[in-house]
Amino acid sequence: MDEQQQLLSSLGLTMPTPAYILGAIVFGLIGFAAYRYGKKTDRSRAKWTGVALMLYPYVTGSDTRLLYLVGAALCALLYFYRD
Repeated sequence: MDEQQQLLSSLGLTMPTPAYILGAIVFGLIGFAAYRYGKKTDRSRAKWTGVALMLYPYVTGSDTRLLYLVGAALCALLYFYRD
């Protein structure tokens, strides 16, 4: 480990994996598209689900499995509960 990684781990912080970063980007883009669609068509459920998709990666920490599980659930919600 180099000096920066040791400092981060001593503070209790870890770097996210590439799979986590990719998932956060993909779900963020899906969320942005859902938000724009919901705003354009005045569908509040799509708009707020899009906001949730954009913001939830900040809450999940660095747990990749949780990121994909919650993201898949929100995308399913977006798909099955269309207005």
